[in-house]
Amino acid sequence: MKKLLLGVAAAAILALTSCSVVMPVTATSNPVGSKVGIAQATGYLGPIGMGLYFNQDASIQTAAKNGGIKKISTVDMKMTNTLNLIYTYETIVTGE
Repeated sequence: MKKLLLGVAAAAILALTSCSVVMPVTATSNPVGSKVGIAQATGYLGPIGMGLYFNQDASIQTAAKNGGIKKISTVDMKMTNTLNLIYTYETIVTGE
């Protein structure tokens, strides 16, 4: 019985995990600045609900505007998956 409970607990812990990946998108010849701008969009229901982002904007332009950036240095994309149900996409822009 103890082994069964331990197995169920381990399965529950694994099911409640999330995964996050940050990937570079682009870089320019502009010097890396001190400002950072982030734009985010969150979707629900995993692959089934790919269109359920409710008019959110995670574009490079919005991230730069949010950070007050006029000259973009780098752009990264962060994707987070929680329980295969909640997907969060972040665009991270650095520059001056």
